[in-house]
Amino acid sequence: MTSISGAEMVDWNLAVATATRLVRPGPEVTRDEARAVVAELRGYARTSERHVREFTRMIGLLPDGVTAPDTPVLVVDRAGWVKANVAGFRELLQPLLGRMQERRAGTPGGAVLGAVGGKVTGVELGMLLSFLSSRVLGQYETFAPPSRDLPASAGGGRLLLVAPNIVHVERELEVNPHDFRLWVCLHEETHRTQFTAVPWLRDHLEGEIQTFLGATEVDPMTILERIRDAAQSFAGARPEAERGEEGRSFVELVQTPEQREILGRLTAVMSLLEGHADFVMDGVGPEVVPSVAEIREKFQQRRASGAGRLDVALRKLLGLDAKLRQYRDGERFVRAVVDQVGMDGFNRVWTSPNTLPTRAEIAKPADWVARVHRKVPGEEA
Repeated sequence: MTSISGAEMVDWNLAVATATRLVRPGPEVTRDEARAVVAELRGYARTSERHVREFTRMIGLLPDGVTAPDTPVLVVDRAGWVKANVAGFRELLQPLLGRMQERRAGTPGGAVLGAVGGKVTGVELGMLLSFLSSRVLGQYETFAPPSRDLPASAGGGRLLLVAPNIVHVERELEVNPHDFRLWVCLHEETHRTQFTAVPWLRDHLEGEIQTFLGATEVDPMTILERIRDAAQSFAGARPEAERGEEGRSFVELVQTPEQREILGRLTAVMSLLEGHADFVMDGVGPEVVPSVAEIREKFQQRRASGAGRLDVALRKLLGLDAKLRQYRDGERFVRAVVDQVGMDGFNRVWTSPNTLPTRAEIAKPADWVARVHRKVPGEEA
C-alpha cells in the first residue's frame, strides 16, 4: 500500500493558494502611502521594544551573560500572514498528522482517501484563513520555522504586523493613525518580549500542546468536519448560522480528563499573555500615545461588538469568544497583582512553569499572590 506523509493529510500548498485567491483586498492606498505605512510600522516596532522593556523590566530576568534573541519584525499583507500561519500550523501539527496518517494507512483505500481528504481539507482551511487574514492586526508567531521568504529566529519566532488591517481599523475607528500604529506595536512587542525574555516559555507551551495533541484519538474525518463547519459558516451555507444557533467548537475535540487539565493550563497561560500585553499597552500608552484613551475606548467597543451573524457564528465555532474573555480576565489578573506586589513582584510569574497562574488563580489573583509570595491578602510586604 502506498504510504502518505503526515503533511499530506492537509494539502498545505492548496490551503495557501485557496486563501490567497479568496482574500479580500485591503484598503485603497497609493504606493507612496503604503511605503510610508510599512516604514512607520518598522520604526514603531523598534521604538516599542525600548518602551516595553523599560516598563516591564522583563529583560532583567535573563541570566547574566544571556541576551534576548533578535527575532525579526515582518510587515506583511494579508497573503503574507496566511503563508506565515500555514507554516506555523504545519510545524506544530506534524506529530498529530503523522499519527493520523499511520492510522489511515492501515485501512483499505487509506492512501487514496488521504490524498483526496488532504485536498478537501486544504481548500477549506484556505477558506477559513482567508476570513481570518482580514482581522488580525499583529501576531507573534511562537513556533514559526524560518524560510527564505519568511525569516525567523534560530529557535523559531517572528513578529508579524499586518499593514492593510491596521490601516483599515484606524480608518474605521477614525483615530489618529500614527498613534494607533504605535499602540498596536506596543501590544505585539509585549508578546515578543514575553518569549525572548523568558527562554523556557516557548518549550513549555509546545510541550503542553504536543501532550494535548498526543492524547487526541479523533478520526481525521472529525477534524475535517470541524473545518467544513467553519468554512461553511464563512460562506453563509450553514443553516444553524442563519438561525443564530451556536456552532460546534473545536474545543469539543477535548475527550479525556488529561486533555481538560492541559486545556485549563493553556487557557490560563494565554489569558496571562494576552492580559499582560493589554496592561503594558495601556501602561506605556499615556506617555507615548497622546490619544490612547480615545483609541482604547473605540477599540474596546469594536472588540466587544464583533460583526454580523456569520462572524459571530464563526467566532463561537473557533472558540474566539474565549479569546476575547482572555484579554479581559488576564488584564484584570495582571493589574490586581501589580497593584498588590508591584511590577517586580508580578514578574515572579515568569520564574518557572510552577509560578504560572492556574485558571482558578486568573479569576482570583490574590490566590496566586498567596501561593507564590506566601503572602496573605492585605498583609504588609
